[in-house]
Amino acid sequence: MTVSRRRSLRARLVERRARAGDGRPLAPFRWWQVLSRSQLSISIPDADGSTPVYTVDVRQLGDGADGVVRARLYRDGALSAVSRLPARFAVPGGHIEVAAGTYGLRRCHLVPAVGPKRQLTPHPRSAEGRRASFDRDHPRASRVVGILSLVLVVGGVGIAVPQLLETLSQLPVIVENVGTFTAPLRLPPAVNVGVTVVVALGSVERALRLRSSWLDDLAT
Repeated sequence: MTVSRRRSLRARLVERRARAGDGRPLAPFRWWQVLSRSQLSISIPDADGSTPVYTVDVRQLGDGADGVVRARLYRDGALSAVSRLPARFAVPGGHIEVAAGTYGLRRCHLVPAVGPKRQLTPHPRSAEGRRASFDRDHPRASRVVGILSLVLVVGGVGIAVPQLLETLSQLPVIVENVGTFTAPLRLPPAVNVGVTVVVALGSVERALRLRSSWLDDLAT
């Protein structure tokens, strides 16, 4: 099976997770949900000439009933579909993809059948929306913050990977066949904790811009 066919099959399986919504209204965004709720929207032209607004709502701490993190798709404020993450919702002319990482959303994009993908617009009161507002109002400072967060994450990877390799090299099967590995840099536990916290802050900043990746998970 080719790579493209495997990706297509995986995408179809993800799309099948979605279940029809019951039409319940979208709950208002409250100020105390700024760190626990992500909400992004986009207008998509329909075949009948209308332009409904599609909104993706994700409770980062999971649903109250079972703790599972789900994405909910609303069409003009009415619940249209629900899916576990990663999610893929069919919409006119394409689909909306939603994925999350350790520190927040990694992806919330409209992927049309033709044309470039488009990131949905975050709610202005959400953490993602406030970060986007900072970028609009202070573009230079925003770029500096973005570069700093990337440096922190890359630095975290540089520290974490050797320590991980050293730990794995202590396994008997590795010792017998490869030998042991000693990390060139050893940090005291307190410093390690401090580095982890700083790198996590960098990863959170990247997640607010939907730029986080596997690097962020590896760095911490």
